[in-house]
Amino acid sequence: MPQVDPLGHLKFIVCLPILHRWQLFCALAQALAHAAVAGFGSVSAMQVRWTPYPWVCFSMCVGVMGTALASPLYPLYQSAWGLQPSHITQVFVAYMLGALASLLFLGRLTDRFGFLAVLRLGLLLMTLAMFASALAWNIPGFALCRVLIGVASGLITTSASVGMTRLNHRGDLQRAAATTSLTIAFGFGLGPVMGGIMGQWAPWPLHTAYLPSGLLGLLAVYALYRIQIDPALAGGQASNLAQPGLRLADVLPTITLPKRHYSYHFALGCMAAFSAFGMFSLFASLAPSFMAQMLPWHGPAVSGLSIGMILFLSALVQLIARPWPTKTVIVAGFALLALSNALLLLNLLASSTAVFALCVLATAAGHALCNLGGMSVVNKVSTPASRTGLLSTYLVVGYLGTILPILGVGWLSDILGLTQALVGFCLGLGLLAVTLAALCARARTLRTPKV
Repeated sequence: MPQVDPLGHLKFIVCLPILHRWQLFCALAQALAHAAVAGFGSVSAMQVRWTPYPWVCFSMCVGVMGTALASPLYPLYQSAWGLQPSHITQVFVAYMLGALASLLFLGRLTDRFGFLAVLRLGLLLMTLAMFASALAWNIPGFALCRVLIGVASGLITTSASVGMTRLNHRGDLQRAAATTSLTIAFGFGLGPVMGGIMGQWAPWPLHTAYLPSGLLGLLAVYALYRIQIDPALAGGQASNLAQPGLRLADVLPTITLPKRHYSYHFALGCMAAFSAFGMFSLFASLAPSFMAQMLPWHGPAVSGLSIGMILFLSALVQLIARPWPTKTVIVAGFALLALSNALLLLNLLASSTAVFALCVLATAAGHALCNLGGMSVVNKVSTPASRTGLLSTYLVVGYLGTILPILGVGWLSDILGLTQALVGFCLGLGLLAVTLAALCARARTLRTPKV
């Protein structure tokens, strides 16, 4: 009986020229979409009710999963393409620039067309970018995919956050903020874990690692077209993108600010996102590089699991801390981020697995509490009409916290070395966290409104 190579078709795809590969993957994506629709047709014939809230949560989770999936694969890209640490940080920042542009230029689309239409658009773009990433063959092409993923991430995060708040029938904004932040953290955590597993054991990981996320994206898109939502809850001034049409005013860059008496609290909430995003981005972009100096184990699975554990633990801490007062949450978050920087600085000298584990725990808890506290502040200082704009502003500041420190670390690592660059990062962010903790402790307490 002839032997059959189960990977033969995949080998054939990888060996094809780039143009042919692109055509083949497009045909594959189209076929998978048709198969998904046909497969679910029998389910729809049974008139199964598609409840909106869990599918919106699932869509956000799948959407943000693709954003950090490439993090444990960066050493493989370095080896395959001969990259420097600064190249990796530039690719990581390309994603953030896409997300920043999405928030600045497209942040009002949710108010204009409703969260469901924008969420569908973001997931379609994310799914296409996942399949395109599997075809990338050099830095410019891969960076372009990361920009598209960033744009999609911005659309998904804002629209799904607004949708989860509107679909929360209990009217508890603290609960809505916790659920949104928890879903984002869980989705972000799944990405690097999946990327690390595929990078460690799957064949041709730079091509195959993106396929599971792309397939889940197809399922999420199909689900969003099946659910039915009351137009009053969906929001927006138009029922679809065709009427009355996109206007120039809808895509002009804008920054929304709260009422003057809330400005100080909103600024502190935004700085919580800045600090949490900055600390996590260090692990997401450079963890595979600096972990080789700290741990006896190496490989994409180790770095992916470490990054994922930060976010899984972050989700768990947010679940536990949901009933806590916002002021307590945010002060504790800044304190833990300061502690995590001190532990990372110590481990640069000690190279201890135990100290590194404590650093990961402190980072996860600080990331959780700062994000939960920041989202709670946004919900408390906003009205239904201003919530989308204030959330976009909050995320813009958060993404700036990702871009600016990591660009500095990448630049310094090329000049002074990675260790010296990490020392500068830990000192700078640690001092900032201590200062912000003191300012939050002195700030007046905000009341908890209802939706």
